[in-house]
Amino acid sequence: MLKIDGHDNAIIGPAMIHIGSSTVNILVYNAEIIRENLMKQGMDMDEAREFIEFNIEGAYMGKDTPVLVWPEDEWDEWLGEEE
Repeated sequence: MLKIDGHDNAIIGPAMIHIGSSTVNILVYNAEIIRENLMKQGMDMDEAREFIEFNIEGAYMGKDTPVLVWPEDEWDEWLGEEE
């Protein structure tokens, strides 16, 4: 399983995904904790979100690429949608 360096505290746990006829074990991360980690390193919230989107979510590292979830994402609220 591939790991995102420096963000072990954001690991939610493993997941099994199916790609074609094979099963792959990957790690699932809490993106909000990664954002907090980056903010502790000096980024503001928007910079941290942009970093995650382009450098982590946008990085395909093969079939073992980790998955990020945003459990409390406010994206829908930014778009003016309600839950």
